[in-house]
Amino acid sequence: MPAFFVTGTDTDVGKTRIAAALLYRARQRGMTTAAVKPVSAGCELTRDGLRNDDALRLQRECSPSLEYDAINPVAFQPPIAPHIAAQQLGHTVSMSELLNATEKTLAAAAEFALVEGAGGWRVPLNDDQTLADLAVSLGLPVVLVVGVRLGCINHAMLTCEAILRDGLPLAGWVANIVDPDVCSGAENISSLKARLPAPCLGVVPFCHATEPPDLADYLDLAPLLKRQ
Repeated sequence: MPAFFVTGTDTDVGKTRIAAALLYRARQRGMTTAAVKPVSAGCELTRDGLRNDDALRLQRECSPSLEYDAINPVAFQPPIAPHIAAQQLGHTVSMSELLNATEKTLAAAAEFALVEGAGGWRVPLNDDQTLADLAVSLGLPVVLVVGVRLGCINHAMLTCEAILRDGLPLAGWVANIVDPDVCSGAENISSLKARLPAPCLGVVPFCHATEPPDLADYLDLAPLLKRQ
């Protein structure tokens, strides 16, 4: 079962829309899919409990379907860093809780699975641990979503160095153009292709359409499936 941890160069670089499009791409191939967003913030209180838009988007691309709690086991209402949201509520995010919940969902052995982080690689979970520690504990190869805008080369290179230093392979990366007015965007992407030690899975243009069918054709799943 190929499973990957999806991280980004920063917050708001399109991790979820890329992750959902990758899952959709796998479904197009007839594969079963699963996803986990272990911790989320910025949730809405509904009659069913707290719900996160990103987790719901991932849930729609899971086949066979999964219960919400299997996808997003820890959710907070304030739209702030998870560890700060937990502190404000008098809670502590438990690494063991996240790890157990994530492994339980992955144990269903979907043919293609993604675990999506929150924000960037070093987002804190508690006073001692970050989401990177969760990725390391899971031992998953990493897919990096690069938000193409001013400064993206530095952000991507630093994130890649941190991933490799933590002992995980970079399985691939996606150039997601988040600033339509970025200067020398094509040159930035060429520079990243020359420097990042993993295949580019696609270049997603800036667009207001965010649904997986609109984005999937820009993405190549083959480099990830070759890792089986």
